Amino acid sequence: MVSVISSDIMTKRSRENYPSGLSCILREALAEYIGTTILMIFGIGSVAQFVLSEGKTGSPDQVRWSWGLGVTFGVYVSGGLSGGHLNPAVTFTLCLFKRVPWKKLIPYWIGQYLGSFTASCLVFGVYYDAFNTYKDGNRTIETAGIFATYPQSYLSIANGLGDQVFGTAVLMLIVLALSDPDNMAPSKGFLPLLVGLVVVAIGMTFSHNCGYAINPARDLSPRLFTFAAGWGLQVFSYNNYGYFWIPIAGPHIGAIVGGTVYELCINTTIPCAIHPCHCCHRNCRSLSQSEIFEFEDTPNSLTVGIHRVTG
Repeated sequence: MVSVISSDIMTKRSRENYPSGLSCILREALAEYIGTTILMIFGIGSVAQFVLSEGKTGSPDQVRWSWGLGVTFGVYVSGGLSGGHLNPAVTFTLCLFKRVPWKKLIPYWIGQYLGSFTASCLVFGVYYDAFNTYKDGNRTIETAGIFATYPQSYLSIANGLGDQVFGTAVLMLIVLALSDPDNMAPSKGFLPLLVGLVVVAIGMTFSHNCGYAINPARDLSPRLFTFAAGWGLQVFSYNNYGYFWIPIAGPHIGAIVGGTVYELCINTTIPCAIHPCHCCHRNCRSLSQSEIFEFEDTPNSLTVGIHRVTG
Protein backbone atom coordinates (compact mmCIF):
# COMPACT_ATOMS: atom_id res chain seq x y z
CA MET A 1 0.00 0.00 0.00
CA VAL A 2 2.76 2.34 0.74
CA SER A 3 6.37 2.81 0.45
CA VAL A 4 8.78 4.11 1.66
CA ILE A 5 11.11 6.09 1.20
CA SER A 6 14.35 7.39 2.53
CA SER A 7 16.56 10.25 3.17
CA ASP A 8 20.26 10.97 3.10
CA ILE A 9 21.30 11.64 6.67
CA MET A 10 24.94 11.30 7.60
CA THR A 11 26.94 12.07 10.67
CA LYS A 12 30.39 13.52 10.15
CA ARG A 13 33.13 11.00 10.72
CA SER A 14 36.82 11.68 10.90
CA ARG A 15 39.44 9.84 8.88
CA GLU A 16 40.65 7.77 11.81
CA ASN A 17 37.16 6.70 12.97
CA TYR A 18 35.57 5.83 9.63
CA PRO A 19 36.70 2.65 7.85
CA SER A 20 37.60 2.78 4.19
CA GLY A 21 37.35 0.48 1.20
CA LEU A 22 35.26 -2.65 0.92
CA SER A 23 34.62 -3.07 4.65
CA CYS A 24 33.15 0.43 4.78
CA ILE A 25 30.78 -0.26 1.88
CA LEU A 26 29.70 -3.58 3.35
CA ARG A 27 28.91 -1.93 6.68
CA GLU A 28 26.84 0.70 4.91
CA ALA A 29 25.01 -1.97 2.90
CA LEU A 30 24.29 -3.81 6.16
CA ALA A 31 22.90 -0.58 7.60
CA GLU A 32 20.61 -0.27 4.55
CA TYR A 33 19.52 -3.87 5.08
CA ILE A 34 18.63 -3.32 8.74
CA GLY A 35 17.02 0.06 8.12
CA THR A 36 14.87 -1.26 5.28
CA THR A 37 13.85 -4.26 7.37
CA ILE A 38 12.66 -1.95 10.13
CA LEU A 39 10.75 0.22 7.67
CA MET A 40 9.00 -2.78 6.16
CA ILE A 41 8.08 -4.64 9.34
CA PHE A 42 6.11 -1.63 10.55
CA GLY A 43 4.56 -1.01 7.14
CA ILE A 44 3.60 -4.56 6.19
CA GLY A 45 2.72 -5.38 9.78
CA SER A 46 0.19 -2.56 9.94
CA VAL A 47 -1.52 -3.73 6.75
CA ALA A 48 -1.54 -7.34 7.93
CA GLN A 49 -3.17 -6.38 11.22
CA PHE A 50 -5.82 -4.30 9.45
CA VAL A 51 -6.70 -6.85 6.77
CA LEU A 52 -6.54 -10.02 8.84
CA SER A 53 -8.70 -8.49 11.58
CA GLU A 54 -11.19 -7.43 8.89
CA GLY A 55 -10.78 -3.80 9.91
CA LYS A 56 -11.43 -4.39 13.58
CA THR A 57 -7.85 -3.64 14.56
CA GLY A 58 -6.42 -0.58 12.91
CA SER A 59 -7.61 1.76 10.20
CA PRO A 60 -6.38 3.12 6.84
CA ASP A 61 -4.95 6.18 8.59
CA GLN A 62 -3.20 4.00 11.13
CA VAL A 63 -1.60 2.11 8.24
CA ARG A 64 -0.36 5.36 6.70
CA TRP A 65 1.10 6.53 9.99
CA SER A 66 2.78 3.16 10.50
CA TRP A 67 4.52 3.40 7.13
CA GLY A 68 5.70 6.91 7.91
CA LEU A 69 6.98 5.92 11.35
CA GLY A 70 8.65 2.90 9.81
CA VAL A 71 10.57 5.24 7.52
CA THR A 72 11.50 7.44 10.48
CA PHE A 73 12.76 4.59 12.63
CA GLY A 74 14.59 2.96 9.71
CA VAL A 75 16.44 6.17 8.94
CA TYR A 76 17.27 6.77 12.61
CA VAL A 77 18.86 3.31 12.76
CA SER A 78 20.82 3.42 9.49
CA GLY A 79 21.27 7.10 8.71
CA GLY A 80 24.48 7.67 10.66
CA LEU A 81 26.29 4.99 8.66
CA SER A 82 24.74 4.70 5.20
CA GLY A 83 22.57 7.79 4.89
CA GLY A 84 19.35 5.86 5.42
CA HIS A 85 18.18 5.75 1.80
CA LEU A 86 16.03 2.60 2.25
CA ASN A 87 14.94 3.05 -1.36
CA PRO A 88 16.76 1.89 -4.54
CA ALA A 89 15.30 4.77 -6.55
CA VAL A 90 16.73 7.30 -4.09
CA THR A 91 20.15 5.64 -4.12
CA PHE A 92 20.23 5.54 -7.94
CA THR A 93 19.30 9.21 -8.19
CA LEU A 94 21.93 10.23 -5.64
CA CYS A 95 24.52 8.31 -7.67
CA LEU A 96 23.29 9.97 -10.85
CA PHE A 97 23.77 13.41 -9.34
CA LYS A 98 27.16 12.41 -7.92
CA ARG A 99 26.07 12.62 -4.30
CA VAL A 100 26.96 8.94 -3.76
CA PRO A 101 29.75 6.98 -5.52
CA TRP A 102 28.52 4.52 -8.14
CA LYS A 103 30.46 1.71 -6.47
CA LYS A 104 27.93 1.80 -3.61
CA LEU A 105 24.87 1.37 -5.83
CA ILE A 106 24.75 -2.44 -6.06
CA PRO A 107 25.67 -3.12 -2.38
CA TYR A 108 23.01 -0.64 -1.25
CA TRP A 109 20.45 -2.18 -3.59
CA ILE A 110 21.23 -5.67 -2.30
CA GLY A 111 20.80 -4.50 1.28
CA GLN A 112 17.52 -2.74 0.51
CA TYR A 113 15.92 -5.58 -1.44
CA LEU A 114 17.05 -8.22 1.04
CA GLY A 115 15.83 -6.12 3.95
CA SER A 116 12.39 -5.83 2.41
CA PHE A 117 12.26 -9.58 1.71
CA THR A 118 13.36 -10.35 5.28
CA ALA A 119 10.63 -8.13 6.68
CA SER A 120 8.03 -9.96 4.56
CA CYS A 121 9.19 -13.27 6.01
CA LEU A 122 9.08 -11.94 9.57
CA VAL A 123 5.59 -10.47 9.30
CA PHE A 124 4.29 -13.64 7.66
CA GLY A 125 5.79 -15.66 10.50
CA VAL A 126 4.22 -13.47 13.19
CA TYR A 127 0.78 -13.72 11.56
CA TYR A 128 1.18 -17.27 10.24
CA ASP A 129 -1.86 -18.70 12.00
CA ALA A 130 -3.95 -15.67 11.09
CA PHE A 131 -3.08 -16.11 7.40
CA ASN A 132 -4.07 -19.77 7.55
CA THR A 133 -7.35 -18.94 9.28
CA TYR A 134 -8.43 -15.88 7.30
CA LYS A 135 -10.96 -16.99 4.67
CA ASP A 136 -9.91 -20.62 5.09
CA GLY A 137 -6.30 -19.81 4.36
CA ASN A 138 -6.88 -19.17 0.67
CA ARG A 139 -3.98 -17.29 -0.91
CA THR A 140 -5.82 -14.55 -2.79
CA ILE A 141 -4.88 -11.16 -4.15
CA GLU A 142 -6.60 -9.63 -1.13
CA THR A 143 -4.02 -11.10 1.23
CA ALA A 144 -1.21 -10.69 -1.32
CA GLY A 145 -2.03 -6.99 -1.08
CA ILE A 146 -0.80 -7.05 2.50
CA PHE A 147 2.70 -7.33 1.09
CA ALA A 148 2.74 -5.62 -2.31
CA THR A 149 0.59 -3.01 -4.04
CA TYR A 150 -2.20 -3.72 -6.54
CA PRO A 151 -4.17 -1.23 -8.67
CA GLN A 152 -7.82 -0.29 -8.65
CA SER A 153 -9.81 -1.95 -11.45
CA TYR A 154 -10.25 1.36 -13.29
CA LEU A 155 -6.55 2.24 -13.38
CA SER A 156 -4.86 2.26 -16.78
CA ILE A 157 -1.19 1.44 -17.26
CA ALA A 158 -0.38 5.03 -18.21
CA ASN A 159 -2.22 6.45 -15.21
CA GLY A 160 -0.60 3.94 -12.87
CA LEU A 161 2.86 4.76 -14.15
CA GLY A 162 2.16 8.47 -13.89
CA ASP A 163 0.94 7.98 -10.33
CA GLN A 164 4.22 6.37 -9.27
CA VAL A 165 6.37 8.86 -11.15
CA PHE A 166 4.55 11.78 -9.57
CA GLY A 167 4.55 10.44 -6.02
CA THR A 168 8.23 9.55 -6.07
CA ALA A 169 9.18 12.86 -7.69
CA VAL A 170 7.47 14.72 -4.85
CA LEU A 171 9.23 12.52 -2.31
CA MET A 172 12.67 12.99 -3.86
CA LEU A 173 12.32 16.74 -4.25
CA ILE A 174 11.31 17.25 -0.61
CA VAL A 175 14.00 14.89 0.70
CA LEU A 176 16.64 16.87 -1.19
CA ALA A 177 15.27 20.12 0.20
CA LEU A 178 15.17 18.85 3.78
CA SER A 179 18.74 17.62 3.63
CA ASP A 180 20.24 20.60 1.79
CA PRO A 181 22.29 22.69 4.25
CA ASP A 182 22.13 25.67 1.89
CA ASN A 183 18.34 25.60 2.02
CA MET A 184 16.18 25.85 5.16
CA ALA A 185 17.58 22.59 6.52
CA PRO A 186 16.20 21.48 9.90
CA SER A 187 18.36 20.11 12.67
CA LYS A 188 19.87 16.77 11.69
CA GLY A 189 18.03 14.92 14.44
CA PHE A 190 14.66 15.98 13.05
CA LEU A 191 15.34 14.86 9.47
CA PRO A 192 14.14 11.24 9.86
CA LEU A 193 10.92 12.42 11.46
CA LEU A 194 10.25 14.94 8.71
CA VAL A 195 10.96 12.44 5.95
CA GLY A 196 8.53 10.05 7.62
CA LEU A 197 5.91 12.80 7.66
CA VAL A 198 6.44 13.31 3.93
CA VAL A 199 5.57 9.64 3.40
CA VAL A 200 2.50 9.99 5.62
CA ALA A 201 1.36 13.03 3.62
CA ILE A 202 1.81 11.23 0.29
CA GLY A 203 -0.15 8.27 1.66
CA MET A 204 -2.98 10.51 2.82
CA THR A 205 -3.27 12.21 -0.57
CA PHE A 206 -2.17 9.80 -3.30
CA SER A 207 -2.81 6.23 -2.19
CA HIS A 208 -6.20 5.57 -3.79
CA ASN A 209 -5.08 4.55 -7.29
CA CYS A 210 -2.60 1.82 -6.48
CA GLY A 211 -1.24 2.37 -3.01
CA TYR A 212 1.87 4.47 -2.82
CA ALA A 213 4.79 2.18 -3.40
CA ILE A 214 7.22 4.98 -4.43
CA ASN A 215 9.99 2.51 -3.59
CA PRO A 216 10.96 -0.48 -5.77
CA ALA A 217 12.25 -2.51 -2.81
CA ARG A 218 9.02 -1.93 -0.93
CA ASP A 219 7.07 -3.64 -3.71
CA LEU A 220 9.25 -6.10 -5.62
CA SER A 221 10.73 -8.03 -2.68
CA PRO A 222 7.37 -8.62 -0.95
CA ARG A 223 5.89 -9.62 -4.31
CA LEU A 224 8.66 -12.18 -4.76
CA PHE A 225 8.00 -13.42 -1.24
CA THR A 226 4.30 -13.99 -1.94
CA PHE A 227 5.19 -15.75 -5.19
CA ALA A 228 7.35 -18.18 -3.21
CA ALA A 229 5.05 -18.47 -0.18
CA GLY A 230 2.00 -19.93 -1.87
CA TRP A 231 0.30 -17.11 -3.77
CA GLY A 232 1.93 -18.21 -7.00
CA LEU A 233 2.13 -16.53 -10.37
CA GLN A 234 -1.02 -14.46 -9.84
CA VAL A 235 1.02 -11.83 -7.99
CA PHE A 236 2.75 -11.04 -11.30
CA SER A 237 0.02 -11.95 -13.78
CA TYR A 238 -2.61 -9.75 -12.10
CA ASN A 239 -4.04 -7.30 -14.64
CA ASN A 240 -2.49 -9.33 -17.48
CA TYR A 241 1.05 -8.66 -16.27
CA GLY A 242 0.32 -4.98 -16.81
CA TYR A 243 1.05 -3.71 -13.31
CA PHE A 244 3.85 -5.50 -11.42
CA TRP A 245 6.60 -3.56 -13.24
CA ILE A 246 5.07 -0.13 -12.56
CA PRO A 247 6.13 0.14 -8.88
CA ILE A 248 9.65 -0.72 -10.05
CA ALA A 249 10.07 1.54 -13.09
CA GLY A 250 7.84 4.41 -11.92
CA PRO A 251 9.79 5.26 -8.74
CA HIS A 252 13.11 5.25 -10.58
CA ILE A 253 11.79 7.66 -13.20
CA GLY A 254 10.06 9.79 -10.58
CA ALA A 255 13.14 10.09 -8.35
CA ILE A 256 15.18 11.30 -11.32
CA VAL A 257 12.47 13.81 -12.22
CA GLY A 258 12.24 15.10 -8.64
CA GLY A 259 16.03 15.32 -8.34
CA THR A 260 16.32 17.15 -11.65
CA VAL A 261 13.65 19.68 -10.69
CA TYR A 262 15.41 20.40 -7.41
CA GLU A 263 18.83 20.68 -9.00
CA LEU A 264 17.71 22.99 -11.81
CA CYS A 265 15.15 25.13 -10.03
CA ILE A 266 16.37 25.31 -6.43
CA ASN A 267 19.91 24.11 -5.89
CA THR A 268 21.53 26.16 -8.65
CA THR A 269 19.88 29.37 -7.44
CA ILE A 270 20.81 29.14 -3.74
CA PRO A 271 24.01 31.06 -2.88
CA CYS A 272 26.55 28.39 -2.09
CA ALA A 273 27.65 28.01 1.53
CA ILE A 274 30.66 25.89 0.61
CA HIS A 275 32.62 27.69 -2.10
CA PRO A 276 32.08 30.22 -4.93
CA CYS A 277 30.52 28.97 -8.12
CA HIS A 278 28.95 30.39 -11.24
CA CYS A 279 25.46 30.40 -9.73
CA CYS A 280 26.35 32.46 -6.66
CA HIS A 281 25.81 36.19 -6.45
CA ARG A 282 27.81 36.72 -3.28
CA ASN A 283 31.19 35.79 -1.89
CA CYS A 284 31.19 32.54 0.08
CA ARG A 285 33.29 31.67 3.08
CA SER A 286 36.24 29.30 2.65
CA LEU A 287 36.46 25.95 4.38
CA SER A 288 39.20 25.20 6.88
CA GLN A 289 41.42 22.21 6.16
CA SER A 290 39.72 20.14 8.88
CA GLU A 291 36.31 20.93 7.44
CA ILE A 292 37.48 19.80 4.01
CA PHE A 293 38.68 16.50 5.51
CA GLU A 294 35.33 15.98 7.24
CA PHE A 295 33.45 16.79 4.07
CA GLU A 296 35.50 14.50 1.85
CA ASP A 297 35.36 11.63 4.35
CA THR A 298 31.58 11.64 4.59
CA PRO A 299 30.35 8.72 2.42
CA ASN A 300 27.33 10.62 1.14
CA SER A 301 27.65 14.35 0.70
CA LEU A 302 23.97 15.23 0.56
CA THR A 303 23.62 16.47 4.11
CA VAL A 304 27.02 18.09 4.32
CA GLY A 305 26.89 20.21 1.24
CA ILE A 306 25.64 20.45 -2.29
CA HIS A 307 28.93 21.13 -4.04
CA ARG A 308 32.01 18.94 -4.00
CA VAL A 309 35.29 20.37 -2.73
CA THR A 310 37.67 19.75 -5.56
CA GLY A 311 40.72 21.69 -4.56
